[in-house]
Amino acid sequence: MSGGEAGFHKGAEEAHTRQSGLNDGKSAQSSGPHQPPIRCPECTSQRVWKDGVRATRCGDVQRYVCRSCGYRFSESKVKFNVTSKLVEVPNPRPDLLDRGIVAVELSLQKLGYDPPLFLGEDISSHKVTTVGQDLNSLGSYSRNRRVCVSERETKNLSRQRTRQKRAAGATTQAEIKGKLVEYSWWMKKEGFAESTITRRVRLLKTLSKRGADLLDPESVKLTIARQEGWNSTTKEHAVTAYTSFLKMLGGTWKPPKYNRVRKLPFIPTEQEVNELIAGCNRKTSAFLKLLKETGMRSGEAWNLEWTDFNFENGTVSITPEKGSDPRVLGISIELIAMLKALPKTSHKVFPGSLRHFGRSFRRQRKRIAHKLQNPRVNRITFHSLRHWKATMEYHRTKDILHVKQLLGHKSINSTLMYTQLVNFKEDEFHVRIAKNVKEACELVEAGFEYVTGEYEDGGKIFRKRK
Repeated sequence: MSGGEAGFHKGAEEAHTRQSGLNDGKSAQSSGPHQPPIRCPECTSQRVWKDGVRATRCGDVQRYVCRSCGYRFSESKVKFNVTSKLVEVPNPRPDLLDRGIVAVELSLQKLGYDPPLFLGEDISSHKVTTVGQDLNSLGSYSRNRRVCVSERETKNLSRQRTRQKRAAGATTQAEIKGKLVEYSWWMKKEGFAESTITRRVRLLKTLSKRGADLLDPESVKLTIARQEGWNSTTKEHAVTAYTSFLKMLGGTWKPPKYNRVRKLPFIPTEQEVNELIAGCNRKTSAFLKLLKETGMRSGEAWNLEWTDFNFENGTVSITPEKGSDPRVLGISIELIAMLKALPKTSHKVFPGSLRHFGRSFRRQRKRIAHKLQNPRVNRITFHSLRHWKATMEYHRTKDILHVKQLLGHKSINSTLMYTQLVNFKEDEFHVRIAKNVKEACELVEAGFEYVTGEYEDGGKIFRKRK
């Protein structure tokens, strides 16, 4: 074989070795006759592969994988081997030779103590700490030096302190959350209604999210005062909720005084109520129709079961809330048809969450108000229908005791809050004349009320508010 062919085969073989990354203990060693062979730090085998490079702040570091045990490690940047010459320059410059820097004979003396690292130890293994990994990026190292905390480790310590502070804050939030759960159970044991428990816990959560420390009464007092969007009634409810919360904890405070401003409730017209009912979906329409005809609370209507209805007699039995009286009220044939059209997927007529149902109702109400260009529709709430029913019944009967029984109140003072005397105009009524008993019955079923007696033509006048 000629010299050219031998050189060609030798170059091809070296290229193949570099491409495959195979390290057979000779060809993949670092250049230089005095460099130790690359061994696996786990099994000390020399049968390793080159496995890419790892980018560091001081340049790329070669990575290897052991073919014997599969361990992956990086090329060492710091090696300790003081058995060789401490100063060795392969090609010393003439100026260094003239000055006698390289020709100095250095004597080795054994230390009287154990060095911090073993001689010739490779600290580039993946098992070393962050400090050891930082040392691999240093340009030189002396065995007489101690391993200290690096700059990166200092930053890690700062981050760790930040995490500890955050963890302390999270613990405080977890403690507050636990106190609120304990508070809800305390109110339940004390016999509070579910609606009261839900409202008070929600108010305290809102205060906590807005910066109040529930364990500091002055912080809570300051947070309540800063709520510009809350009216005096909401602030009064928040003070009442926090007072009972402190009572559970065994603490006291001097609560701020917020005078509730009494306002007349919004009373929509019957036409606006009917337009809202007609524009909502099937479930919401039936719910609003039920509130309109009975005047019950939204919570009472939401908790109704199918067994509470007597479709043959056209009645509904109401389980009261907030200490009211139970009652049985009549419903129309139209409402019965709407209720029967609802799917019976549960023992309750309206399954699900009332809070989520309220959100759906407000979206539908906003759409209807925009479609009709009537902003008054957007002011109708579930409780507005209770106000409307109380006002209409009192205007029709002028009997406050009848309205009290209809709403289920135990005190007549509560009924007076819902009853509003509205000055109805003549043009706000539909007027009909009944000439016989059959026509009179039909008008009464349609919601007309009797006005005056029989006239010369034999007719009786009935009216109904528009």
